[in-house]
Amino acid sequence: MTAHKEGDPTTLNRLYGRSIGKPLRAYQQGLVDDFLPQISVPTEGPVTAERLFGSERPLHFEIGFGSGEHLADRANMLPDHGLIGAEPFLNGVAGALAHAKEQRLANIRLHHGDALEVLSRIPDASLSFIYLLHPDPWPKARHAKRRMMNDGPVQMFADKLKPGGEFRFGTDHDIYLRHALMVMQRHTDSFDWLAEGPADWQDRPSGWCETRYEKKAREVFGHEVWYFRYRRKD
Repeated sequence: MTAHKEGDPTTLNRLYGRSIGKPLRAYQQGLVDDFLPQISVPTEGPVTAERLFGSERPLHFEIGFGSGEHLADRANMLPDHGLIGAEPFLNGVAGALAHAKEQRLANIRLHHGDALEVLSRIPDASLSFIYLLHPDPWPKARHAKRRMMNDGPVQMFADKLKPGGEFRFGTDHDIYLRHALMVMQRHTDSFDWLAEGPADWQDRPSGWCETRYEKKAREVFGHEVWYFRYRRKD
């Protein structure tokens, strides 16, 4: 018997990890009850810019957006683009709703649940950016199949990105880092790694904000943080 078992998040068909933390405050609960339905991704049918925002525009997709800081920053930076975020943790969804509401970000749509379910409904070659920032590392070998950086999800990223579209991945976990690099090495037919030297993965790229999670990882826990950009080949 080995620690490795077949499967990855595209075949396991279940979510792992927390779905809720501390009880929501009244303001947060109000956002979930009243504001989330206004900006939610439809639960059925194709997920397109026209359907979500009423017009064609570049689409971005963030998998596991935490409290929504990066999503909101990109939405504010690119008001003519459409930002889609999916997150199973309700407290994180409440945080993203607060950013969208308080900053009046009309170009954000959210999904409380499975990112891959939404991604599967996005037509192929539709996305300009996909973000996977500090995903749960599932460091034990027997849990490796739960990692979002696996062959099934990465192939889906390749399918959904436009030629020239960009996949951004960040982590502060060394085990996940090594695993992710091995996975991406198997997908060089689909992606070019946009790096010429160590500074390209050691220094945060322009337009990539520092979240509270990243700041804590670096300053409190003393972790290194690594940044990766991959371009979808034609």
